[in-house]
Amino acid sequence: MNSENIASRLTAVAAKHPDQPAVVMANPAAAAEQYTLGELDEKSDILARGLQQAGMEKGMRAVLMAPPGLDFFALVFALFKAGVVLVGIDPGMGLKNIGTCLAEAEPHAFIGNRKAHLVRRLAGWARNTLRIRISTEPLMIPGRTMHMHQLYRLGVENAGVPLRATESHDTAAILFTSGSTGVPKGAVYTHANFSAQVTALQNTFTITSGEIDLATFPLFALFGPVMGMTSLIPGMDFTQPGKVDAAGIIQTIRHYEATTMFGSPALLDRVGRWGQKHDASLPSLRRVLCAGAPVAPAVLKRFSSLLNPGVQIHTPYGATEALPVSSIGSHEVLNETASMTARGGGVCVGRPVAGMTVKIIPIIDEPIASWSGDLELGLNEIGEIVVRGPQATGSYHNREAANQLAKIADADGKFFHRMGDLGYFDDRGRLWFCGRKSQRIVSSTGAWFTIPCEGVFNAHPNVNRTALVGVRNNGMLIPVICVELETGCTKADHDRIRRELMELGSRFKHTAAIRDFLFHPGFPVDIRHNAKINREQLGVWAGEHIR
Repeated sequence: MNSENIASRLTAVAAKHPDQPAVVMANPAAAAEQYTLGELDEKSDILARGLQQAGMEKGMRAVLMAPPGLDFFALVFALFKAGVVLVGIDPGMGLKNIGTCLAEAEPHAFIGNRKAHLVRRLAGWARNTLRIRISTEPLMIPGRTMHMHQLYRLGVENAGVPLRATESHDTAAILFTSGSTGVPKGAVYTHANFSAQVTALQNTFTITSGEIDLATFPLFALFGPVMGMTSLIPGMDFTQPGKVDAAGIIQTIRHYEATTMFGSPALLDRVGRWGQKHDASLPSLRRVLCAGAPVAPAVLKRFSSLLNPGVQIHTPYGATEALPVSSIGSHEVLNETASMTARGGGVCVGRPVAGMTVKIIPIIDEPIASWSGDLELGLNEIGEIVVRGPQATGSYHNREAANQLAKIADADGKFFHRMGDLGYFDDRGRLWFCGRKSQRIVSSTGAWFTIPCEGVFNAHPNVNRTALVGVRNNGMLIPVICVELETGCTKADHDRIRRELMELGSRFKHTAAIRDFLFHPGFPVDIRHNAKINREQLGVWAGEHIR
């Protein structure tokens, strides 16, 4: 391994602070399990040598399906150190999608707990490509599966064997998108991409060594140790952040005096509501990061009430393929941009982070072969957001058609990545998000973008959130607003709220033509953050209920 490997950052910080906790499995009621930076670096070294001796060659692909924990961290860094490509798949995306992802990834190794191996065998995942099987738990069924203890012993016995050298352009991981707007795609991460992400996060949010990060999203948790932070892993179901035990999260933050945290909008909403109701405070937090979907101003305001004055909730914008792209703080949102969102301006996602170039191009559904300056739109013109920078991934694995749609080659050999999102720049250099390109509604009578329309109706005090969908009615595609109400509203309120929403919409040119409102008991959302609305599924439902 050399300095071009993302895991080398762990080795560097471990050399400076070997006794600092790297990963802590939070348990306020008892002594926590943990690795120090020195222990994590040493154990991942041993496991990396074990992987090499077990037959894992540089560039081979390995699926890792194990709950976030000490072994999870050690194995991820071991894979990086051995030059093995990590294949990251959300277990909550469903057996069919997992099977599709594994068929595309063609993994050579499968590392997982007992349940993951059992499902793998029953579903026949990657049966034709797997050569090595490693279990993080003892298996109850016979087979050719190696246990972690055997892997560790192999590494100890071969302590003198050097770790393989990697280069910055070598593939480090294939991370699959959540598939919230289509079939999940595997974004190919190089070691340089990961390194750029870490640098961007440190510089954008002034993160310093020695901080404690409450990590409620496993992949973000991996960044903690390489930045010299302690990753604090709470006791929660990571596939259900919207149903988290709010009291437990607040207790964990206070007990361990966490200085930073990452949470999805759904998690912040749940914790903020509980905290405000019980007059809780989180004085140790210096910053909060929230991403995964647009964050409602009401959610920011509620959670901010738990923080010390001056502490901000930062909402970085990006995607699996490129993160972070831009960021904005809650002070600017609540004091300025939220009122513009309520008037249909979209959601402000801030200014581009250092090193990222962001442009707006016309809305085009076909591939664009090469970049031209003529593509760039002017200020306040809504188009597709495209980005260029070191943390933008260069391709999807085994998805040539998707690559052609998502990448625009530049004359210098680099590229722009098409985010698939719509937005614009205002005259102060701020980027505004207007929704997914695939979810816009275009008919013979007009065009509607999700976020600018929903922002108008979300301003109603009885509305939790809304979703714009297109429904074909009498041969015409019409815009329909699905409405999820705040707790406490009943069917008796529907007629009143419908009239008030119609009046709200009539005030703005882009929403005046929307006349249909359907009340939904609870929106379907993505499995990763529980925050992205599945408008495709809602559209089917609306088509069955529209009069």
